[in-house]
Amino acid sequence: MDFTEVIRRRRSIRAYKSDPVAKEMIEQVLEAARQAPSWKNLQCWRFIVVTERERREAVAQAFSPTNPGVKALLEAPHIVVLCANPSESEVWEGKDFYMLDAGLAMEHLILAATDLGLATCWQGLFHEDKIKEALGIPPEIRVPALTPLGYPNQERNQRPRKLLGEIAFREVWAGPWQS
Repeated sequence: MDFTEVIRRRRSIRAYKSDPVAKEMIEQVLEAARQAPSWKNLQCWRFIVVTERERREAVAQAFSPTNPGVKALLEAPHIVVLCANPSESEVWEGKDFYMLDAGLAMEHLILAATDLGLATCWQGLFHEDKIKEALGIPPEIRVPALTPLGYPNQERNQRPRKLLGEIAFREVWAGPWQS
């Protein structure tokens, strides 16, 4: 599918089939993430692919039990945990570039998964310390986000989006997009 179609089809999927994803497909989405741009090309990101049921359950324990994403983590055959090493990036004018770099890498991964017919759901509302403990992640490494990865077991319904004129400005803040 063409790139614009991939972007339009991407959805946060919360229902998954239990069918495992082929190792080659997982490597394709990781390779897409590896190609993401980063501050000074420092590539601070790392990924942990969690497949074992017990480890996926341990990751799910880092979430509030009322979080709808927990079901997705337990249904999907894999979880991709996004890690970042802040010492392999920089802070400039209060901006932690490891967060931007890691986010770009995760978005590459998510779009590649969509292109392959796989489903994801970006998740970041969790207790980071519990994930670090469950997966043996060193204290200096951060965990900005994670996503279940698998085959969707729900439709990719359209989601409302703001009009371009509400989010894009010409020349200055709130400068009308249409002239």
